[in-house]
Parts: sequence; C-alpha cells; structure tokens
Amino acid sequence: MYKEKSTMTLSPFHLAIQVRDLAEAKDFYGNKLEFAMGRSSEHWVDFNMYGHQLVTHLNPNIGKTGTVAAISNQVDGHGVPVPHFGVILTLEDWTKLADKLSSVIDNFIIEPYVRFKDQPGEQGTLFFKDPSGNALEFKGFKNIEEELFKT
Repeated sequence: MYKEKSTMTLSPFHLAIQVRDLAEAKDFYGNKLEFAMGRSSEHWVDFNMYGHQLVTHLNPNIGKTGTVAAISNQVDGHGVPVPHFGVILTLEDWTKLADKLSSVIDNFIIEPYVRFKDQPGEQGTLFFKDPSGNALEFKGFKNIEEELFKT
C-alpha cells in the first residue's frame, strides 16, 4: 500500500555505476564536475556528489571506446536517456551549475531549459553523458519540498 503523504528525508544515497576507464572517470567526475574523490582502489573510485556517494566501478568489458547501454523515451519532445541519475537542487544553484557545465560539457543530450515555466512544478533540467555513456540529469526547483512530488 502506498502512503498518501511522506515527509522529505535528507538521507544520502549510494549509487554505483560502471565505467570504461577509471582515470577518465576521475577526470570527468573529479576535475570537470568537481566532485571530491573519496576512497578508491584499482577497480573503483568514490565521489562526493552533493553529499551522496557515487561509486564508479571499472568494467573492462565496455572497452576503451565503448559505452553502457541505454534507451531513450520521449518527454516534452526530448529523447530522455534511460537509465539516468542526478541531483535535485534549488533553482538558483541549478542555474549556477548549468552556467558552469556549459564550459565543461561538449554535448548536452538536452540543453539546460526550464519546464512548466510559471506553473506548479516549474523546474530547470539538463542532461548529459559521462565518457562511458552514463546519463546524468540535474534538476532545479524554486521550492523543492512543495514541488518535487506535485501531481
């Protein structure tokens, strides 16, 4: 049975993804996205993604130029990659991130834009992939707690 109301929790999540090259992942997540690196081994690296634990695991089967598999679903006339992951920010922080990413991301899957402008659920969104093909989405809301799960 689903709960009708739930309060927002601030518990960090843990996400593990596969990458084709750890040095490439360190450069992308550590240098370009500026996520602090945590523990690591020759097979994985931890990153602090806005207080959440993102772990990149080496999968040599992807190959040096290969990418992870994904599908695309249509949302608002855009091909949204699935799976994807990311963090939800305030709209102000999202705008700053979108500006920063414009100088380090060569190809956005979906360029930064605002959905539902001046409507309930107004949100900034953008999509891009890491070098291994993992898709990331970052969203920004004016009022996260009120708008995140608005129906």
